Amino acid sequence: MSAGKIIAYISAALFIGLGALFILSAFGSTPQPQNIITGIILVVIGFGLIFVASRKKPGEQGEQEVKYEIDLSGDVNLDTLTCKSCGGQLSSENITMVAGAPVVTCPFCGTTYQLTEEPKW
Repeated sequence: MSAGKIIAYISAALFIGLGALFILSAFGSTPQPQNIITGIILVVIGFGLIFVASRKKPGEQGEQEVKYEIDLSGDVNLDTLTCKSCGGQLSSENITMVAGAPVVTCPFCGTTYQLTEEPKW
């Protein structure tokens, strides 16, 4: 929640509270009918602030798309990447991210295993 929305909600609470006090004061020991109008105006301003603060901006979206890009380090040649089980040729489309780790799924035998990088020494 942004700082502007927080300020708007706090201001709305103050306006509504003051409006309620003005409306209640109109019915006190010395009735003052002009306080009813002032109280209603303050309450309407408070609810107006709540309405404006709760609206979403056109750029805001509830869902965000997360895109994983796999950057294979070292000397990995995708032309020679083969399945450990059946020896079938694998391509970059067979590599997906699962729980933050690159996982290879063989389209031929269906074997799934985590892609590990061999030491370079």
